[in-house]
Amino acid sequence: MTKIPRRDMVICTHMAEIRLVTSVLSKVALQEIANERFGDMVKGVVDIEQSILALGGELRADIEAFLLDQGSEQANLWGINVYPGQDFPDMVEFDSMINIRPSQGNKSRGVENVDTRKRILEVVRKYITQ
Repeated sequence: MTKIPRRDMVICTHMAEIRLVTSVLSKVALQEIANERFGDMVKGVVDIEQSILALGGELRADIEAFLLDQGSEQANLWGINVYPGQDFPDMVEFDSMINIRPSQGNKSRGVENVDTRKRILEVVRKYITQ
């Protein structure tokens, strides 16, 4: 059963909000999210099957759990860092512990499959403007 995310979905965890991105974010808005925790970077998780992006929080594992609660499947979730001070696609870094999954052929914190990286970038581009 797939849960449909609410348009205003925001949860708090570890004193920082996790945001389910449902509309386009400017780089200014992205920088405001970055300022809440790390300053120059926002942690995120992308559901490549449902074209969902969730940002914020301290741990990608928390963002992953949030999306799993919304009906995402773990095999479709990939962790990223987004740097508001950089231009697309360089603003996206494929680096997260949640990406380590040998059963899917991904043995590192990065995203080894080129097609998967492209799908992640498509979702990010959908929601973050220059």
